[in-house]
Amino acid sequence: MARIFPFRAFHYDPTRVGVLDKVVTQPYDKISDEMRERYYASSPFNLARIVRGMQHPTDTEAENVYTRAQKLLREWIKSGILRQEDQPALFAYFQEYELPAVPGKRLTRKGFIGIGKLGDYSSGVVFPHEQTLSGPKEDRLKLLRLTRAHFGQIFMLYADPDRAVDAFLEEAALTAPDIRVTDEYGVVHSVWKITDPPRISRIQQELEDKRLIIADGHHRYETALTFRDECRTLQSGTAGPAAPGDLPPYEKVMMTFVNMESEGLTILPTHRLVSNLPYFEMKDFLTRVQWFFDLAGFKFFTPEERERKLEQFRRELHEVGQVIPSIGLRVAGTSNFYLMKLKGTLNLQQLLPDVPERQHKLDVVILHKIVLERCLGISEEDIRSERYVRYIREFEGGLQAVERKESQLAFFLNPTPIAQVRDLAFAGERLPQKSTDFYPKLLSGLTMYQLDSTDPAK
Repeated sequence: MARIFPFRAFHYDPTRVGVLDKVVTQPYDKISDEMRERYYASSPFNLARIVRGMQHPTDTEAENVYTRAQKLLREWIKSGILRQEDQPALFAYFQEYELPAVPGKRLTRKGFIGIGKLGDYSSGVVFPHEQTLSGPKEDRLKLLRLTRAHFGQIFMLYADPDRAVDAFLEEAALTAPDIRVTDEYGVVHSVWKITDPPRISRIQQELEDKRLIIADGHHRYETALTFRDECRTLQSGTAGPAAPGDLPPYEKVMMTFVNMESEGLTILPTHRLVSNLPYFEMKDFLTRVQWFFDLAGFKFFTPEERERKLEQFRRELHEVGQVIPSIGLRVAGTSNFYLMKLKGTLNLQQLLPDVPERQHKLDVVILHKIVLERCLGISEEDIRSERYVRYIREFEGGLQAVERKESQLAFFLNPTPIAQVRDLAFAGERLPQKSTDFYPKLLSGLTMYQLDSTDPAK
């Protein structure tokens, strides 16, 4: 049973910080070093200073990126940079955006922000769909321990074919938004407060029987679970009985809920770059690849021909990928694009004995299990520690990394369909890290959930 609650969110006070576009950010894990510099320069109150603070060589246990975040948060609340809502609310949250690969086509993704009850995966309410990495969870836990606040939302999907909740949200959106921000990708983020108790109650009732899939925020969700368990241990034997139905703040986390059956839900692929691989030989690699794949080349000799071949390469990657598991490839030092098409004669049961059968023909699984592991010798531990593999959304950025010889290889994927994500998640199976890229991202800083909201600046 999914339990959803309104909350007294903290917001930036626009009269103190000016244009909100200058203070809210992309999720912490999407903030590159270059983006952080830009965010820092945009405003002394930009949220990156808390969620993606800079480390210094002189940092100590007493003075570091996390203690600075704690201090900043307290100062901003005490000085009124951040102010709290007078009454609990849910928040309709719409994102109007243009598909990166389809200029001119605009979509709107509709959801709402609320506080959701944390639950172990074994409870059968919240389902992950991707593996996680240990490093990000350790980082987020240190930040959460000191700030005791959530600055971004966990992106949750639920199934509602009748679009009952969407109808409530559309009603709320008939007035001017309480918050409107345009981010650096041209996405327009609009937020409306919902404080009417009957409407809140109806939304809560509609979600009660829903199962939730984590679209984005696996690391932060699992971090919140760890923090919850730490708080439970500390509180054991020291607190009196809670009121019926009451939950301590650490038992909840801020979420955005989106109907996976509604329009506006877009999944982009996340491509892979391979760098610093020792003893890499292109010819040996391509020979091994051809044990498992039919390899089609798109060779070019001039810049003009490169553009024509690239267009053909991208088109065939998409079209062939609808029928056969297919992966795009660019190798440093070559004038060629390659399309890797999985051979139909392979015995996948034998090749992938530890992989559930429903995942055998997923592009991202084929890439990890056959190409990275078997053809390149990159282990699961290497991938978890991000030793040789990094992730990139932009197709052209992946090409440039190889052509500038910053990476040895770039692998390009088609997006994973939402139906496959749903079926795998509800079956209790997880895809490799970064298998999906839900676009656009939920902005951090639109609403904030402070666990010590009775006196947060103390």
